[in-house]
Amino acid sequence: MKRLYDVPAPAKVNLFLHIVGRRPDGYHELQSVFMLIDWCDHLHFERLDSGAIERVDSTPGALPEDDLCVRAARALRQATGCTQGVRITLDKRLPAQAGLGGGSSDAASTLLALNRLWNLNLRREALAHIGLALGADVPFFIGGRHAWVEGIGERLTPIALPRGHLVLVKPPGGASTPQIFADPALKRDSKTATIQGFAANGNLESLMAFGHNDLEPVARALCPEVGECLHWLADQGLSGRMTGSGTAVFAPCGANPVLGPAPASWQVRVCGNMDAHPLLDWCDG
Repeated sequence: MKRLYDVPAPAKVNLFLHIVGRRPDGYHELQSVFMLIDWCDHLHFERLDSGAIERVDSTPGALPEDDLCVRAARALRQATGCTQGVRITLDKRLPAQAGLGGGSSDAASTLLALNRLWNLNLRREALAHIGLALGADVPFFIGGRHAWVEGIGERLTPIALPRGHLVLVKPPGGASTPQIFADPALKRDSKTATIQGFAANGNLESLMAFGHNDLEPVARALCPEVGECLHWLADQGLSGRMTGSGTAVFAPCGANPVLGPAPASWQVRVCGNMDAHPLLDWCDG
């Protein structure tokens, strides 16, 4: 009998993103809070006894030959010696180049689902180690909790966040993450924050107002649409900022905000945050 799984791959937002230094190897030291939200890609997994790894898409368009889902499946087989196969169908709902971690979340959900589908029984720490080679954000999604983030993104401290809602706006334009980090104008000396200082801010709206995103000024210069989205949020009476190194922006809001019209090319969505990743209990440790 065929084994099938349908699983979500939720997005994240960076409530703030501070660059607090630069290492001799060129990597940037950062601080951030990653928050899981209920805007998700959806993936379908069907076990194949043939040993093949297949990737199909539920929407029209050319598929990448070697996307993160395929790479995750291959990495898991290489790490375990597993010879089983899988057909992965991706229902892609999260926009690309948004700073929402969509590709990393797809990879994490792939590792979590295949760990169960193939009866591998790896612990969370082992899956996170495999995931780190696929992308810096993959271990966060495997960890399954909102997190205080430090170092180059590898040091994660799970934190609890109050429930709340936010408006997300994504223009069609994107920005190059390497180009942003290489820009001479990038602020690299933000004052170091503390998790205690962040947590003292109370409700989610106050937590979303903590700090700033050091990447935002450079991104706005590279992609003026970021500023246009922020101005639109301000016109709605909302205070927004950019998430991560993508071009999506967000602002805290009520559960049912009244929003004016936005350009048809923008994606505008009201989201809630999650208590935890939907697949949190899919592996031990």
